[in-house]
Amino acid sequence: MLQFTETPHSGYHWDGSSRRFFEGWYYRVTLPHCGQTFAFMYSIEDPIGGQPHSGGAAQVLGANDEYICRTFPDVKKFWGSRDILALGHWGKTDLNTQPLYLPPAEFARHIQEGYQATASLNQGAIYDPGTGNYCRWLYEIQPIYHWGNQNSIQQSTAGWLSFSQIFEPGWQILMAHGLASGWIDWNGKIYEFTNAPAYGEKNWGGAFPQKWFWLNCNSFDGEPDLALTAGGGKRGVLWWMESVAMIGLHYQGKFYEFVPWNGTVEWDIQPWGRWQMTGRNLDYEVKLTGITDLPGTPLRAPTANGFLFCCQDTMQGKLNLELRKLSDRKSHTILTAHSSVCGLEIGGSSWDNSWQSS
Repeated sequence: MLQFTETPHSGYHWDGSSRRFFEGWYYRVTLPHCGQTFAFMYSIEDPIGGQPHSGGAAQVLGANDEYICRTFPDVKKFWGSRDILALGHWGKTDLNTQPLYLPPAEFARHIQEGYQATASLNQGAIYDPGTGNYCRWLYEIQPIYHWGNQNSIQQSTAGWLSFSQIFEPGWQILMAHGLASGWIDWNGKIYEFTNAPAYGEKNWGGAFPQKWFWLNCNSFDGEPDLALTAGGGKRGVLWWMESVAMIGLHYQGKFYEFVPWNGTVEWDIQPWGRWQMTGRNLDYEVKLTGITDLPGTPLRAPTANGFLFCCQDTMQGKLNLELRKLSDRKSHTILTAHSSVCGLEIGGSSWDNSWQSS
């Protein structure tokens, strides 16, 4: 069943070598009843240890786009499965054993700071000694869409090229849509939820994108069975730079994919505030417009120079989406959808002007 229920690249990619390497994981849960979203970002850099940038971190973008981050310098307390989606990092703990997955009650008892995450669970606790702010969380996840049509072998987000080190970093949507049930304690305010929209993705490699953008939403008004992930970036490939982008939609059991190898993708991204994309293949066309008047929150990410503030996010963006079926004579609209809890991001350098490309 693994070939149906897990995407390619679910396992940990580090090969044990000393080459520059990072891997990052992103878990998100949206709470429609209160309009809040919590995004959990885990990363490990140069896990061989002893390098200038060796170490790990956990970040949470929480209620009202507020932010907390905790670093975990000891790479030996990180663990990840090569075969399935399973990872964790222990910070403050009373255990002296090799780190590994623990039953949730055991984790809560012994790991004062750290996290563990799988395809069906996300748990952790971090604390900022500078501000006294903290976050604790535990929720279970029931996946609905991974990346591809339901009941089919799941796809690599970046196609077969993502298996090659030449094309780095790799990017994989692990779960386009799922349902999360549990709780989050955000500085003393406890959010409890049942069957809340959840999402997961990851990236990895030894190279870093120069510039990127991202739109993500699986909580739409009146459309509970709809999930969108779209994004693009500028990355080095051997001796040249290439700009790539994609749009992926899961809707009512079907996967709509707009990628360079099956059609065209165009984009017009402002330095902040407006994201516009269109995708077209032989059968369908999709148009996306994301906007925000919020300032956004700076986030850290692994870079060539270490773990630095290099991107800007909001989880409260407004999104309009239109999907059309194409035919010889005319096209007709299959779906129009709206959300006010869309994730919007820009990252990297050179955001002085809008970025228009295809």
